[in-house]
Amino acid sequence: MAKKAPFVGIVGMGYVGLPLAREFVARGAKVIGFDINEANVKKINSGQSPLKHIPSEDISNMVKSGRFKTTTNMKLMSKPDALIICVPTPLTKNREPDMTYIVVTCETISKYLCKGQLVVLESTTYPGTTREVMKPILEKSGLKAGKDFYLAFSPEREDPGNKNFRTATIPKVVGGYDKKSLQVALDIYKYAIDKTIPVSSCDVAESAKILENTYRCVNIAMVNELKQLFDRMGIDVWEVINAAGTKPFGFQKFYPGPGLGGHCIPIDPFYLTWRARQFGMPTKFIELAGEINTAMPHYVVARTLEAMNERKKSLKGSKVLVLGLAYKKDIDDVRESPSIELIEILKEKGAKVDYNDPYIPHTHKMREHNLKMRSKPLNAKMLKGYDIVLISTDHSCYDYNMIVKNSKMVVDSRNATANVKSGRNKIVKA
Repeated sequence: MAKKAPFVGIVGMGYVGLPLAREFVARGAKVIGFDINEANVKKINSGQSPLKHIPSEDISNMVKSGRFKTTTNMKLMSKPDALIICVPTPLTKNREPDMTYIVVTCETISKYLCKGQLVVLESTTYPGTTREVMKPILEKSGLKAGKDFYLAFSPEREDPGNKNFRTATIPKVVGGYDKKSLQVALDIYKYAIDKTIPVSSCDVAESAKILENTYRCVNIAMVNELKQLFDRMGIDVWEVINAAGTKPFGFQKFYPGPGLGGHCIPIDPFYLTWRARQFGMPTKFIELAGEINTAMPHYVVARTLEAMNERKKSLKGSKVLVLGLAYKKDIDDVRESPSIELIEILKEKGAKVDYNDPYIPHTHKMREHNLKMRSKPLNAKMLKGYDIVLISTDHSCYDYNMIVKNSKMVVDSRNATANVKSGRNKIVKA
């Protein structure tokens, strides 16, 4: 534990920053959240949560404690003991790292950086970012890293919707620019996190997060490719995976789907491949995995077309209901969701597409998409009006027996209908 409760500033009140703020406040620290979204700032300060998996009761209690507030006033960055950066790190259209949010944030911090402050980046990025991108910008303040202020990298490990872990119980890897920076960062994080894992440098900490997500990306690509192969062979890939999973050693279960979603797994491996090219080394294995995963929405649509052809029907002009817009079940996060691309591909092929998602009442403008759609109410009568119901996200709240019973055809990309007994002739695995 730190000797006294720290005053922590967290830049970005989203899926990473807000849960982290909750842990610090819960253990007696004072936290100020910085965000450029005025609507979110007002919502949080009024005690409401902008995220489904963070209860509003928690936010209300944080605000009522008097130790938490959120602001758009960046001048207050000079006040906290530590500034923790939790901003997006997306890809450009050319699948190269877009460092805009990190650069702008560091430029802002450099205006208000004070002697003795700690600056930590949590956003997933390529190895070398903290030293090569952040440090020079922060030192525009006239202060020197490791001497006048402290600098570290500690990758976020959030998994929205996972009820087995919360931010405090997930071990925290921490890498410092120098030994003093590492110790200061560890002292801050130990106040809110149960277990910290010190490593020798920021570069190692950055690489650890990239490895975690590349590992998942590659293994998911393998089962996505096997799904396509086993489908041709008339074998159920989910049954195969569950059978293989009975081996008590040497195997970990990964499941296929309609494509990768979320902010990490579809993006992070490309940060590594981009960095690898700077060292003259192509990462063919990782790039191939990315290609397989990226192509999955097209495979799902192709399977849908095949099923329609078998029924002597055309996809063009057909009414399609996509179930689930979130990138995984039981959350309200649509970042990089394959459902978005599925909808766009189906529309391009002439289908009339609607969606239902109990957690996402309407779509919003994204970096590369703007569907301008609203969730349709789900009931037996409306299901009968669609030619195809495509399960893209397997939310736990869906009644799959009711869905299959009242649908003409169900395209299941998640094995959500595995336990449905009647009407299996309507189900197409994709």
